Amino acid sequence: MNLSNIQNQLSIFQENNQIFEAAHFLIESFGLENENFAGFGFRAELEPNKMLLTTDGQLGEKQMVMIPRNLFDFDLNLVANMVAHEMFHVRQKAPETLVEDKNEREFQAYSEMLFHREFPLVPEVSDFHKKFFGEKALEYYKRMGENSELQQKYAEKKKEVEFLIQSLSI
Repeated sequence: MNLSNIQNQLSIFQENNQIFEAAHFLIESFGLENENFAGFGFRAELEPNKMLLTTDGQLGEKQMVMIPRNLFDFDLNLVANMVAHEMFHVRQKAPETLVEDKNEREFQAYSEMLFHREFPLVPEVSDFHKKFFGEKALEYYKRMGENSELQQKYAEKKKEVEFLIQSLSI
């Protein structure tokens, strides 16, 4: 299914105030499903031009993805990437693929938003958003601790992120 068809279907869900159904359709459309996913819940909206999604649940247990009611008021490519970020956390918090360190989880998830290696169906975002996501990845890389084992583990991926940021036309 192409992006135009996905957007049309999401608009129908949104017109009927079926936000959870739209969100489930989105994860199916972009291949984001995971057995550790417990479902969606609503969180407070920030502002009309900002969105925040979170993954709630104890490490090693099923995870809920909390979304704002106005999620589908935003650009589809951005929404798909934001949901993919949270679904990446759902995967990271599953017992069989557990990533305990928060900085490592965030670095991995923001990197995924740039390179789409685990979720190849997720569309690209604008260079503006790539720069933002890349900078967030680097921020979490720094938080891993100077010359730490984690930083050494992700040194090559950090270089990829830095190269991508430098190559953007912003």
